Amino acid sequence: MLRNERNFGSPRDRVDGRAKVTGAAQYAAEFNAPDLLHGYVVSSTIAKGRITSIDTQKALDVPGVLKVFTHDNRPATAWFSSSYQDEVAPPGTPFRPLYDEQIYYSGQPIALVVAESFDVARYAASLVEATYEAGAHETDLKLARAAAYVPPKKRQGMKPPASKGDAMAAYAKAPLRIANDYSIANEHHNPMEPHASTVIFEAGGKLTIHDKIQGVMNTQSYVSGVFGLPASDIHVVSPFVGGGFGSGLRPQYQLFLAVMAALDLKRSVRVEMTRDQMFTFTHRPETINTVLLGADKTGRLSALRHQAVAVTSRFEDYQEVVVNWSGILYDAENKQFDYRIAKVDTYTPGDMRAPGAPLGTFAIESAMDELAYAGNIDPLELRLRNYSTRDETTNKEFTSKELRACFQLGAEKFGWSRRSPAPRSMREGRELIGWGMASGCWEAQFSKTSAKAVLTSDGRLEVGTATADIGTGTYTILTQIGADALGLDMEQVTAKLADTTLPKSPVEGGSWTAASAGTAVQMACEALKKTLLQEAQKIEGSPLADAKYEDVVFANGRIAMADDAGRSLDLSDVVRHSGQSEIEEQATAQPDSKVQAQYAAYTHSAVFVEVRVDEQLGLVRIPRIVNAVAAGRIINPKTARSQVTGGTVWGIGMALHEESLTDHNLGRFMNHNLAEYHVPANADIYDIDVIFVPEEDDKVSPIGVKGLGEIGIVATPAAIANAIFHATGKRIRELPITIDKVLREAA
Repeated sequence: MLRNERNFGSPRDRVDGRAKVTGAAQYAAEFNAPDLLHGYVVSSTIAKGRITSIDTQKALDVPGVLKVFTHDNRPATAWFSSSYQDEVAPPGTPFRPLYDEQIYYSGQPIALVVAESFDVARYAASLVEATYEAGAHETDLKLARAAAYVPPKKRQGMKPPASKGDAMAAYAKAPLRIANDYSIANEHHNPMEPHASTVIFEAGGKLTIHDKIQGVMNTQSYVSGVFGLPASDIHVVSPFVGGGFGSGLRPQYQLFLAVMAALDLKRSVRVEMTRDQMFTFTHRPETINTVLLGADKTGRLSALRHQAVAVTSRFEDYQEVVVNWSGILYDAENKQFDYRIAKVDTYTPGDMRAPGAPLGTFAIESAMDELAYAGNIDPLELRLRNYSTRDETTNKEFTSKELRACFQLGAEKFGWSRRSPAPRSMREGRELIGWGMASGCWEAQFSKTSAKAVLTSDGRLEVGTATADIGTGTYTILTQIGADALGLDMEQVTAKLADTTLPKSPVEGGSWTAASAGTAVQMACEALKKTLLQEAQKIEGSPLADAKYEDVVFANGRIAMADDAGRSLDLSDVVRHSGQSEIEEQATAQPDSKVQAQYAAYTHSAVFVEVRVDEQLGLVRIPRIVNAVAAGRIINPKTARSQVTGGTVWGIGMALHEESLTDHNLGRFMNHNLAEYHVPANADIYDIDVIFVPEEDDKVSPIGVKGLGEIGIVATPAAIANAIFHATGKRIRELPITIDKVLREAA
């Protein structure tokens, strides 16, 4: 079959862009119903203990309040905790809102006030009075670390690599040695759109749910399991998500509360979290890494030991891939990996853009930078000397790896060869100048996904799958793939997403959506094209009567012989002659188990950073970053660059700004708003240059695509920290690197 790629690989505008900038795009809290009620959550003020009493009468006396739900009067839901497990839940017992009087973390929902308007519900919620019997809590990882343990049940794919040799003995003998702790603070997702659920109660008790979720199928199965409803009675729609970053992978507690209230009151109900309440659920876990590196005088690693401990809640064993990245990026004859979790009194942490990767990469890439200075070796040269040509953690070849090209092209663009090696050797005025770099990788995953392709009698194509678009450009790339497949203009193609009536798809996350949904759409279109040819051959006097599928092309809205464009039929005519208003085909894409067993697949990046540090004020500026990425074939360079740029910006936030500060006496996140939880603003961002390194990969996915959502952030924090050391001579091993740490004397 001849490949028609007018759009694949081209920088197309977002097909959903106009809807977003004009306000036509509807988000979860913007759908309405004639009888819509509003719920407002009341949150606990202690971190651990039990509710001894809760007085709701003052709230109930407010005109317009219909009901106040608490653990005392909530309707019955599923008994077994397994019914609350969602598609991506970690091992343990999922949190059950209003289940009983027990308090597990500060900010836990203890009541839901439902009223005719949001303002009334909010005011009435302020009148709910609870008394507690407080228990002793612990939220400090440094103290909880002593009781950290290896989780007995692993999340899928999150087992640390096997150890090899004797890392400590090799370390003791090594001429060059590095051993340090590297820590990263708790962080909260803070997407622009708060989490919300609008539950429309329909005749017969059926529900249409508009939920901020990265996988409508996950919401549907969760509601079905918890409330005992058949899936056919639960229609979930989430066409637009205003940023999820992993916070929308799991159904959050506002969904449970909204569905509970709607079923009990037999009315439509919306529950929307406030910005403060966005700090009362999932977050990136505080993590402490310990890395030991031993090398010979040339910098070649002989010992590698990476240990990590991260927080989890009391009720679930949340886990991330943290230590594995060291073994993927580098090999040593002697290596040891250990990952543990420590229970604290917070909500369960959750996947946050590139979960685990920037945590572990910050540690190993900082340690490698320290090793480079200890051996008087250029940091880039050190990485080349320890370049891995296969994934030694799984003993598999890479499907492809163009990290060397990332190093080369990134360094050339950045001007790395002009770097003055010594710390504090570059200055302009009162600003110290530092150049740093780091390498990164992220899994190139491909997940089972189904899609449909429908051609109508007016020649329009609709492609659809239940996956989400969380701002990544999924609508656009699927439109591009569909248009190329049938030889149509993009304006003739519509992509449908995030609806449980569409073919099944996993949650949108892990950077697998482009490869997975893209392949599924491609396959559905191929199936549709074969059906169209069959229908074309049924037409009396068809010029394609004897054509083979491999001998025809689809272009300009027609199906034609590849060697004779005059022998063709209009696609809309083919549909009309079939006697149908439309022709539909579905397909399911899934990874090849033989390929997965033989190969390891990753995207790779090399990040080069320039920082300028005001020596008197401790203020860090980042005037330029070069992020060179190898990610297979790029469907849309424009949206792809946006993904890598966004990840890089978040890496700046992780390195310099983001930190959920905890008052351990209260067990509470204190900076629970966007005024005090710092994220990069426009003034913090200067030039970000994204380079896509050419990479052909015929194994990673049928369309040769690797994901881009995560790779932009992975190596950025480490590269910034390394640049700050080069500028100041101070090695700061705690993220974020705030002004006080820059001004602090070198350790």
